[in-house]
Amino acid sequence: MHRPWRLLLLGLLFCLPTAACDLFSDGATRIAYQIKDGVKKLERREGAVYHLTEVTPEGFRQCSGPYTVQFDRVGAVIVWCRDTVGTTVSSHSTSYHRRFVTTEATTIIDKGTGETLTITLERRGSRAHLTAVR
Repeated sequence: MHRPWRLLLLGLLFCLPTAACDLFSDGATRIAYQIKDGVKKLERREGAVYHLTEVTPEGFRQCSGPYTVQFDRVGAVIVWCRDTVGTTVSSHSTSYHRRFVTTEATTIIDKGTGETLTITLERRGSRAHLTAVR
């Protein structure tokens, strides 16, 4: 194989996984990454509040119907994706966001097709807290 083709192939091997991340992530992980990004935008001063809007577990051909999300007080996000008649077609969970935010209470939210979540983050001491989900 000629050297330029090897370099191109090597470059594709490194770039493809990062470009296709959404193709291989699940609904809970997508929400966790959105929370992580929101914590980065939350001011460092005590009492600062940031509202994450348009949060959704929807991804490439995944979780595009109604869904239920549980934010557990112990730090888990659990997502149940449903079809149009309400049957669970997949479920996912993660605790990745726990590194960045403390969850105040267990909250379970049902959303219809296309509905998004609004998550409220608040700075308390050196830590971000997830204080509300709508």
